[in-house]
Amino acid sequence: MRVIVIGGGTGGMCLAHGLRRAGVDVRVFERHRTRTDGLHGYRVGIDPDGSRALKACLPPDVYDLFVRTCARPPETFAFLDERLRRTLTVPLRTPTDDVNDEKSVSRMTLRQVLYTGMTDVVRFGSDFTHYEQTETEITAYFADGSSVTGDLLVGADGTNSRVRAQKLPHARVEDSGVVAIGGKVPLTGETRALLPEGVFPGIGLVLAPRGMACILHVMEFPWGPGGGSPVPGDPTVDHINWGVSAHRDRFPADVTGLDGPRLVAQTLAMTPRWSPALRRLFTLTDPATCFPINIRTSVPVPAWPTDRVTLLGDAIHTMTPGQGVGANTALRDAHNLVRALTSGSRSPRVYERQMLDYGFAAVAASKARTGGDQLVHRPVIGRLALAGQRAFLRTTDRVPALKRRFEASLYTTRGGDRE
Repeated sequence: MRVIVIGGGTGGMCLAHGLRRAGVDVRVFERHRTRTDGLHGYRVGIDPDGSRALKACLPPDVYDLFVRTCARPPETFAFLDERLRRTLTVPLRTPTDDVNDEKSVSRMTLRQVLYTGMTDVVRFGSDFTHYEQTETEITAYFADGSSVTGDLLVGADGTNSRVRAQKLPHARVEDSGVVAIGGKVPLTGETRALLPEGVFPGIGLVLAPRGMACILHVMEFPWGPGGGSPVPGDPTVDHINWGVSAHRDRFPADVTGLDGPRLVAQTLAMTPRWSPALRRLFTLTDPATCFPINIRTSVPVPAWPTDRVTLLGDAIHTMTPGQGVGANTALRDAHNLVRALTSGSRSPRVYERQMLDYGFAAVAASKARTGGDQLVHRPVIGRLALAGQRAFLRTTDRVPALKRRFEASLYTTRGGDRE
């Protein structure tokens, strides 16, 4: 069997590793010219679904490298107001093994790990244009005039998938109504001191008026602040990630075209009454690390007749970061597709039916948490919704039984109960 994978991202590379370990002839075609191009964002949260898929698909030494390059696991999840006053702090579960836990990994580091040992499988600078299929084979064509023929083509080419556009021209990806600005701050003595209790070591979520929010992730790596990642060429060092989000109406129309310094300035302009410590953190951000995101989400599509083309990850179910499961769902896709293609049928049919169910369920759940139609974004009722949110969080913080129930709810979508 010859499998052509379009896209060398998280899901595509996990799939390639799994197929290669199973003895399948697999080749990956990535449009970016190097293994460090095209990254947006700095942290990926890997849940048990993701870890299970990586452990099943990666060679043991590469999976071990992945585990060794994860950041210090978060110990708490703190909910805060815009003045950095705590409303709820939830302790996170202590890791018990290398699969059923929550991991924080740098996107750059994860990419380098996934390319380990795959130089003969991946072809960079391959800009896919279209495919043609017959009853017996499929051919992918690229902008440089080259082509490759195989038995199955997998579209793992992200939200703007050209494979999906040809296979499912009716499938749509729509704006969620929310825009975000993200950035990275070096973790130093000064920036560490700006973080409130519960955020270090952990995750902080600021819920602010007018539907604004800010996520804070502390990324502290085992090799220390001076660098020294075991992955060759990996520049990752200790840092703090932040991301400010709000309804698109709160941003200028040209926000996605702003450069780093203007994105920092825009963030400061939108947060004049926020904590001075948090605003200082924004000021200390390296402008070169800032980027805007117009958050988008897929519209569900019905099942399609199985042929020689299938899809995985954002190419079929782009989702908002509301539940933090986008990358994990792509990894789950990869694991399930490997199992389908190495079973007796060697067909993606069963994979596709299962993936459409759990993939679009994740899309809906994520949109419900991070969508522009939430009450908090509305002019008047939004204030009442935020007040209700904060009252609920403060009550939960004071009542042990409610806190335990809330803690358990954080793990319901994280794959810990799946085999």
